[in-house]
Amino acid sequence: VAVLGFPKYFTPNGDPYNQYWNLKGRNTEYSHNSKIHIFDRYGKLLYSFGPWTEGWDGTFKGNPLMASDYWFVAELVKADGSVRHMQGHFSLVR
Repeated sequence: VAVLGFPKYFTPNGDPYNQYWNLKGRNTEYSHNSKIHIFDRYGKLLYSFGPWTEGWDGTFKGNPLMASDYWFVAELVKADGSVRHMQGHFSLVR
């Protein structure tokens, strides 16, 4: 059983802590077809990535975004083809 969660904030400020935002608790139960999409408060898609990568670093087209709340939608695909959806929001703190 995988207990999935997400950090409520992250701080991509150059120190070695909380540099990337990504789901927590993922395991091999979910396939590499899973995707996470990050949106700003207006619904603009900023970044999409797989949960097996480092995650999102708080940039858009290479430029750092301002401190604010951001939203995510995760589509987690299991090996048997079933899909688990998660959504929520978190804060980028500079």
